[in-house]
Amino acid sequence: MNSKADGILGQTRITIHSVAAAAGVSKSTVSRILDERLPRSDSETARRVRKVAEELGYVRDVSAASLRRGNTMTIGVIVPRLTDTVMAMLYEALAKACSRTGRFAIVATTDDKPKADRLAAESLLKRGVDGLILSTAREDDDFPDELAKRGIPYVLALRTDGHSLSSVGDDRLGGYLAARHLLDLGHRKIGVIAGPSYASSSRGRVDGFKQALAEAGLSADPAYIVPSSFGIESGAVAVETLMNLNPRPTAIFAVNDNTAIGALSGLTKLGLSVPQDISIVGYNDIPIVSHLPTPLTTLRVPFEQIASNALDLLAGDGSDDDRIRISAPTLIPRKSTAPMR
Repeated sequence: MNSKADGILGQTRITIHSVAAAAGVSKSTVSRILDERLPRSDSETARRVRKVAEELGYVRDVSAASLRRGNTMTIGVIVPRLTDTVMAMLYEALAKACSRTGRFAIVATTDDKPKADRLAAESLLKRGVDGLILSTAREDDDFPDELAKRGIPYVLALRTDGHSLSSVGDDRLGGYLAARHLLDLGHRKIGVIAGPSYASSSRGRVDGFKQALAEAGLSADPAYIVPSSFGIESGAVAVETLMNLNPRPTAIFAVNDNTAIGALSGLTKLGLSVPQDISIVGYNDIPIVSHLPTPLTTLRVPFEQIASNALDLLAGDGSDDDRIRISAPTLIPRKSTAPMR
């Protein structure tokens, strides 16, 4: 390195001006070459600039670049809790999708409480996020409408209110596929661990389940549809309710994998075997369910596609007839379901 570069190395912070001076090019040339959002150039000048930047230890000042563009390239993500594997998977998918476009995702949790949603949003907005992605939409809460009135960019993910920009799974199709799978195995008395009614994901999955039953000439008995939270304990409580029915169901559809895991635990305590005594289907395909002693049949949700669609919508890449993007789930048959005996 020449003496000019050696002098620059002694500075406390290496700036774009430092790289330009050491490489003998203009500041705008350096800025263009080092901008990850632009197509990578392999010209001799570009290679020299990147080499000088690396030798000097230059680190791009994202905050300064963001101020010049009028944004921070930071997205705020609001989820009920990160101890819920589904929400952790969504956040990881969003973080990866952000990194591919030079953005950064920060997360806040709310324990699925509407008041906490508002506090989390205000905290993220004070930190200058460019927009919000929320997985906490509830049927009984108009928080998304409040954000819209304030002109705050936001997108709903996994759950929708039916009119906001949303990126969701096809929950109705997923519930339909779960029921169709159990019907094809000969089951007719099928219980449902239905999740909370305030979540569009729960309602959609139950509606799809009912549709499949209706097509098979069966009616959904309300006694066999038990509400729950999305937690493991709630699944254990719900399965006990189902097993007290007469006649008992021969199969269960749980609208998420956590409640399915709780149901498996509850069935074991009751001395029942899966799938010998009863079949069970979950939803989401979180990593652990394929490694259970009885691997769980479930619906796989395309989290990466949902995350990518959410970011596209937040960036304004949607139209009036494309406000809700829906990604199809896939049935993953495993050993927790079998023909009815």
